[in-house]
Amino acid sequence: MSHSVIWLLEIAIASFAGGLVGSLSGLGGGVVIVPVLTVFLHVPIQDAIGASIVSVIAVSSGAGSVYVKDRLTNVRIAMYLEVATALGAVIGAALLSRLVGDRALHILFGGVLLLSLLPVLAHLGKELPEGVKNDRLAAALRLNSSYYDHRLKRRVDYEVTGVPQATAVMGLAGMVSGLLGIGAGAMKVLAHELCMKVPTKVSTATSNFMIGVTAATAAGVYLRRGEVPPFLVVPVASCVLIGAFTGTRLMERMSNARVRQIFALALGGVGIEMLLLGLGARF
Repeated sequence: MSHSVIWLLEIAIASFAGGLVGSLSGLGGGVVIVPVLTVFLHVPIQDAIGASIVSVIAVSSGAGSVYVKDRLTNVRIAMYLEVATALGAVIGAALLSRLVGDRALHILFGGVLLLSLLPVLAHLGKELPEGVKNDRLAAALRLNSSYYDHRLKRRVDYEVTGVPQATAVMGLAGMVSGLLGIGAGAMKVLAHELCMKVPTKVSTATSNFMIGVTAATAAGVYLRRGEVPPFLVVPVASCVLIGAFTGTRLMERMSNARVRQIFALALGGVGIEMLLLGLGARF
């Protein structure tokens, strides 16, 4: 088997894993794809980001459509917060990305991955939030909703709080997406779960719905610059989509605690490795 075929298989496996993890966690496939392409397959980070930001759209299309059909996605929350996220994505992709070098991108990306551990660790063993009441803005926008939980075998009603804080976090999430090509799902989950106090499955589904819009906004900038390499986009996006569909089927049968325990280990390891690369370490 030639070196090029092995390389394509490695990209396919990494992309499938990215789609799987992205759909299960709501963090977007870029959290796996970008570090694997850069750290292990030695793809330049700008090429990896260009391919990843298109693959994030595939994750959102694959997983997001299933979650909307299952009524896990809170479309009202997504539409309200997407305005701030999309604006941040344009700023990140069009302005800030030109000011940040490769080493700084590695350090920034590693920091974002480790930051995303906070909401993951905080909810490792928690199935549903407690004592949440609609704040004034959530009540006015009718952001509270319900869904049927197949694992709990019952309908779950939930309310929403912390809408202004979540809006600010979403603006920052958009900037991160434009800079790093990851969909900034980590910050979306943080905003949904820690600021708005929505159930984890709703957070995952809503984040998957939103990351495609954010990534599409930033992808237009990268496409115009010619920074989306076709030789990477085709295998990455195809395998990411397969992984995303697989993840949606698994989520109904897996507990949030188990998914987050596995993902926290992977996220922490990759985040530390990216930071070390940015600081000049070599393996």
